[in-house]
Amino acid sequence: MKRASVSSLLLGLAMAAASALTLLLTSALTPSPKAAAAQAAFSLEAMIPAQFGAWRIDPHIVPLTPNPEQQGVLEKIYDQTLSRTYVDGEGRRIMLSIAYGGDQSKALQLHLPEVCYVAQGFELVGEGSDRLATRYGVLPVQRLVARQQERNEPITYWITIGEHATRSGIEQKLRRLAYGLSGEIPDGMLVRVSSLANDERAAWRVQDGFIGELLAALGGADRVRLVGSGIGSGIGSGAGTRSALKP
Repeated sequence: MKRASVSSLLLGLAMAAASALTLLLTSALTPSPKAAAAQAAFSLEAMIPAQFGAWRIDPHIVPLTPNPEQQGVLEKIYDQTLSRTYVDGEGRRIMLSIAYGGDQSKALQLHLPEVCYVAQGFELVGEGSDRLATRYGVLPVQRLVARQQERNEPITYWITIGEHATRSGIEQKLRRLAYGLSGEIPDGMLVRVSSLANDERAAWRVQDGFIGELLAALGGADRVRLVGSGIGSGIGSGAGTRSALKP
């Protein structure tokens, strides 16, 4: 009888400990406070200058506008968006689109250009990853080529999750998972730069110069918000290494 009582007591203690451990792990792994909540409020319109380096806003050309269905999806995902076209003294034009979402939980993930362009009737005829060397460090970017009839649009974009610039796909998922394990829901920024050109390599070189001048024109805090703390604060350096573009 005594042995049965001791066994029952030990079993009860084990079940209580398991329950407490489950509660502790659930609490630790459930994202609660947003990483964005600790950041000061900001405005993309005010943050991105109307003129910098050789570039100024061209009000006559508007970047790709989503259809009503896509616009409804974007309004649920993003807190702020910015779309502008810039032109330099040589008449070269760059379209800049930035989208910011304060909640990068699984339900509200960034809407990638690969999805957006295809939904607008474009065909992706090339894609690949790249490393863009800037004076502040190396920025991981994605390169795309979207085509619709006679329109050929080389695209460069990157994603910033919390305080880290990352590529889309597995890197993005791992970064979001890391934040989830820390108990935070990160914010997210998607920055897309594109132009209309048949020579993709030449277009990307112009885009790289545009991005470099944009980063140089921003203050430290705004630059970190756009590209993350690793590169935005000037940590790291190195040359870009372009991967082969997939047809």
